[in-house]
Amino acid sequence: MTLRVIGAGQARTGTTSLKLALEQLLGGPCYHMFEVFAHPAHVPVWHQAARGTLPDWQVFLDGYRAAVDLPAAAFWRELATASPGALIVLSVRDSAEQWWDSASATVLRPYRAAPAPGTPMAEFLEMITEVLRSRLGMTDPTDKDTVIAAYERHNQAVRDLAPPDRLLEWRPAEGWRPLADALGLPVPDQPFPKVNTRAEFRVPELGQPVQLT
Repeated sequence: MTLRVIGAGQARTGTTSLKLALEQLLGGPCYHMFEVFAHPAHVPVWHQAARGTLPDWQVFLDGYRAAVDLPAAAFWRELATASPGALIVLSVRDSAEQWWDSASATVLRPYRAAPAPGTPMAEFLEMITEVLRSRLGMTDPTDKDTVIAAYERHNQAVRDLAPPDRLLEWRPAEGWRPLADALGLPVPDQPFPKVNTRAEFRVPELGQPVQLT
């Protein structure tokens, strides 16, 4: 099954809410970082991809209708090639400073307390560090200037390189309408999901499915 939507936006740009929204719009599962936590066997697949050995995307993501958030967003061009009809959604925050405030307090926080070497969480952190370094140029996830520069560089690359007729730049506050319109689907008659806020953020346990409400 080819993907209908490829999320090119980085973590903390409303990607968890976007995941739930796309699952409702498309009637099928959306790959997200939470899938990596739920399936630890995916960690080495992404690690090898970051090193240049890509999986067969059709096989690896079989059954998913969309893919958003890291690590998938770092491979948006490869995924777009593998699913040539997919909509590319660049989710962004209102400013890079706003994004840094959220990311530094949540997804980048584990870098301040590294897990014990050889543990599954250490393997996960090695993988995502390689993705950030090799795919986004984020050489120091603790340095504000380096991280913001990588965020802005990535977003601009998506704007410059994605086919204009396939690209939707989207902010969480815009809700359903731009997504539904771009997919040619009706707007759901219910509030847009809003989950995984900064206050709600928790690092999941590897091997455990993540419950979102």
